[in-house]
Amino acid sequence: MSTATATPSSASVSADLRHVTVVSRKSALVLTVVTALMALLLLLSPREGDVQFRLGAEGDALRLPDVALPGMATAWTCVALAALLAGVAWLRVRAERRLPVLVPILFAVLLLVAFLSWAGAGSPQDFPVVRLIGGAVLLSVPILFGALGGVIGERAGVVNIAIEAQLLLGAFAAAITASLTDSPVAGLVAAVLAGMAVALVLGLFTITYKVDQVIVGVVLNVLVIGLTSFFYSEVLVPSAERLNDTERFSRVAIPVLSEIPIVGPALFQQSVLVYLAYVTVPAVWFALYRTRWGLRLRAVGEHPKAADTVGIKVQRTRYRAVLIAGGIVGVGGAFYTVVAVSSFGKEMTAGAGFIALAAVIFGKWDPLRAALAALLFGFASNLDDMLSLVGAPVPSQFMLMLPYVVTLFAVAGLVGRSRAPAADGVPYIKE
Repeated sequence: MSTATATPSSASVSADLRHVTVVSRKSALVLTVVTALMALLLLLSPREGDVQFRLGAEGDALRLPDVALPGMATAWTCVALAALLAGVAWLRVRAERRLPVLVPILFAVLLLVAFLSWAGAGSPQDFPVVRLIGGAVLLSVPILFGALGGVIGERAGVVNIAIEAQLLLGAFAAAITASLTDSPVAGLVAAVLAGMAVALVLGLFTITYKVDQVIVGVVLNVLVIGLTSFFYSEVLVPSAERLNDTERFSRVAIPVLSEIPIVGPALFQQSVLVYLAYVTVPAVWFALYRTRWGLRLRAVGEHPKAADTVGIKVQRTRYRAVLIAGGIVGVGGAFYTVVAVSSFGKEMTAGAGFIALAAVIFGKWDPLRAALAALLFGFASNLDDMLSLVGAPVPSQFMLMLPYVVTLFAVAGLVGRSRAPAADGVPYIKE
């Protein structure tokens, strides 16, 4: 009588290997820490009174009534729900399952409502929700274009530290061109060309001459900051009326969509550049994942030697990607001088390029996720105006650093485990 020893088949083993999930505790830890900090704020600095949220404005086709809520009770309720989500995150870690992307999004919304409820408690002024959302969308536009450019470049294997330089030179070129031509469209075109010019220099040194990509990006940032600051002081200031007084894109309301309560005025009563951002995000996603160009670009960023073996021109593909990315970032630079304000200011981008780079990492080198990250940073930037409007007891210095704090927490914790393209930052030397 013989006994057979059961051994797992190769098919079952390979199936198990395919379903191995790598789980990080960072997200659960960050959710827990942020919830604890918010609870500590409510305990140490309680406020009395109601908070009022204005959900519409005069003239809306369908205006919702304002909502008044007890400030501290609402804040504590949101903190309790946030703690519940943190507990869900720890349960997912224990079960070795990934955290759904909806959990951190819902967590961020709850903490935002909790913070606004605490800050606005007892204030005679109300929070204009439409203005909060619309301002966040508007401020996220340059970060969004910068992040999309960063995604395209890094997917092709080129680290673009020079996003800040492309944004700043784009704003500078748009200001001069729009001032001379009285046309914001001409300024937009000039910004695209300026972004591509910086990208061409980046590509020349990193792709052709194989110079370290991070060093080149840092040098370009310093160079463009120096050049624009010099020409601003020596050229634009003496001739401000002729060279630094731009025509801006006006707001355009989209029929029907702009009449939707809350989101309609916030999202569909914007300038042309904002609508261009709405179109660019899905266009970049489609180009990367549904076209032959995108497949070749991603192949060059993952394994350039294998791509070269099948006949893909690695350097040409990288140059094209870097130039396209530079043009997209240049559009974000035009935002500052043909949408936000009517003139160029020294170092007016204020580090938005580095926040865009963080959005690339936070978004895991995906255009849709990077766009959501840009929107998160836009909300953080817009909170300063909203809190000063209601007279919240928050130091202005803290609000100025809030976008960077959010960036730090997002990249350090909420992003979880991520992997850049394998050849990102590695120059290709043809053998």
